[in-house]
Amino acid sequence: MDRLETRELDYFIAVAEELHFGAAARRLGIAQPPLSRAIARLERRMGVRLFERTSRRVELTGPGQVFLTEARRALDTLHTAVRRAQHAARPARLVIAVRPGGGSRLLTDLLREGAGTGTDVDVLFTHEQGVALRGGRADVALLCADTDDMSGLRSVELGREDPVALLPRGHRLAARPHVTTAELAGLDHFAARCPPIGLDEMLDRVALGRLVTVVGAGATDRLGAGVVAVPVADLPPTTVVLGWLGDLPSRAAAFVRAARTLGPAPAP
Repeated sequence: MDRLETRELDYFIAVAEELHFGAAARRLGIAQPPLSRAIARLERRMGVRLFERTSRRVELTGPGQVFLTEARRALDTLHTAVRRAQHAARPARLVIAVRPGGGSRLLTDLLREGAGTGTDVDVLFTHEQGVALRGGRADVALLCADTDDMSGLRSVELGREDPVALLPRGHRLAARPHVTTAELAGLDHFAARCPPIGLDEMLDRVALGRLVTVVGAGATDRLGAGVVAVPVADLPPTTVVLGWLGDLPSRAAAFVRAARTLGPAPAP
């Protein structure tokens, strides 16, 4: 069969997600009859029934479910290729993806080392550093090797951060030399994973007594008067890395070499 057009995939995905031709047509900004004809033509070309239609409902068939998964993947791949090509065409600036408020001290060191190589660096603040990296919006990313998805990435270790619990000043555990995860789990407003918000908002919530959570010690540089950081005794340090895809752009090579100087000293 002839190659499918992206428009046909868009049409199919809209109907598959809405399960209603009228709603899909409105979403696409077209009339319903051309959409119905396009889907019927797609099914004839493929030789596969993608939808079961009745006067009351539209449902995906088994082959339709398979095609939906693959169509989404195909469009994602195409969109990623476009973004990466557009990124490559921009001036030679390196983009590093960083979680808002995460490891500000380490980020400052990285940017200082990068400036020493003559590399212009832009910082992309995002809670989905890996997505930005794989989607072509960033060249490198500051990641936690213990919790972030490192599949398909190369990396260099930059250091390790001890975990600390953020508690409101005056909390009964705030004066302790350390706390345990069991003690934290019994607290109201405890979040085992940091919520997807910026550090400033996180610290405000902690100071107001509406959040207790665990972060890396690198974030403690920005603690205000209302927040205390207490070491968590039974959690191991987190490993902070600079990650990138295998096809590292040439503009990033000098930056990565400089970043290696920030890594832990080799064992004697």
